[in-house]
Amino acid sequence: MLQLGIVIGAIALVVVLGSNIATTMARIGITPGFEFLERAANFEIGDNMIGFRAGESYARAIAAGLVNTAKIAVLGCCLATVLGVALGIMRLSGNLMLSGLVRWYVEIVRNTPLLLQLFFWTALAHALPPPRRAISAFELVFLSNRGVYVPGLVITNLALGTALASTIVLGGWLWLVWRGWRLRQVGLLAPLPASLLSTVALGVLFAAGNASISIELPAISGFNIRGGFSLTPEFAALLVGLTVKFSANIAEIVRAGLLSLRREQWDAALALGLHRGNVIRLVVLPQALRVITPLATSSYLDLVKDSSLAVAIGYPDLMNIVNTTANTTGQAFEALLIVVLLYLVLNLTVSALMNLYNSRVALRGERAA
Repeated sequence: MLQLGIVIGAIALVVVLGSNIATTMARIGITPGFEFLERAANFEIGDNMIGFRAGESYARAIAAGLVNTAKIAVLGCCLATVLGVALGIMRLSGNLMLSGLVRWYVEIVRNTPLLLQLFFWTALAHALPPPRRAISAFELVFLSNRGVYVPGLVITNLALGTALASTIVLGGWLWLVWRGWRLRQVGLLAPLPASLLSTVALGVLFAAGNASISIELPAISGFNIRGGFSLTPEFAALLVGLTVKFSANIAEIVRAGLLSLRREQWDAALALGLHRGNVIRLVVLPQALRVITPLATSSYLDLVKDSSLAVAIGYPDLMNIVNTTANTTGQAFEALLIVVLLYLVLNLTVSALMNLYNSRVALRGERAA
């Protein structure tokens, strides 16, 4: 009876709050609903991948913000994982100086607020020299106060069928390389033949579809830098901030996972004549993944949610676009509901993918046991 009373009370509270919200919106002349999504948005989005322009619908603007959030989440998770794993392994190095530097890095980053770090990276990005005096690395990468410029791929005359076939080939290449790295020690498959086969297949597809691919290098032109692929200062600052912050967390997770194995595992692998690097890659790390993966999942979810701090540095992510939409339309409650649902979808997607991978790791560990 107590549980039933709590449920009824919660439902009544929601009904009362909903009624009050509807009454307040009617009093100030705002019609509840999501019809505003079809109206034209009167703002621009400087950095977006779907080509949004002022005058298009609010729904398309929110979609552009969602794509930006997904882009920063995917890149942030990948870079934080690579850097975090490397730092976690270096933390266990026998070199006291290297281990000490990594320890200080982890302690400083983990005990500093992410928002403060984002402000630091944003200020650093805007403090870079102008394009004509940009910092250059071998004339391939340029750092300026207008962004980061790197070489980019230019694909022309790419038909839909060629794009789909190329995607399938690339997916097969990734699978073959993954299998190759796992089976290389027994000589069943090697990454090099798989890479050559995929390269030939892509060449045939592009030739058959009259498509072409080239690398475009950035170059200083007048008062700007043209060509290549550019990252805005806000995007670069957000990506660096999230990568640095969560790489420190993942480094500690990796270190804990490696230390969770008994010392006999290391001694047995070394006794077989394996190099320390091969011991970590082939023996220790695969077993430690059973400890690392669940904790890394929490870090990935936090990274996705903390990407909403982009609103503080001006990057047009989902939170920023929805906030602007709420201010210009007055539909604050509907906008809040949209952003909650979209972040819920993003996090549930990340959680589902990581749980799938975790189940594969756990099953492999059980069979090995």
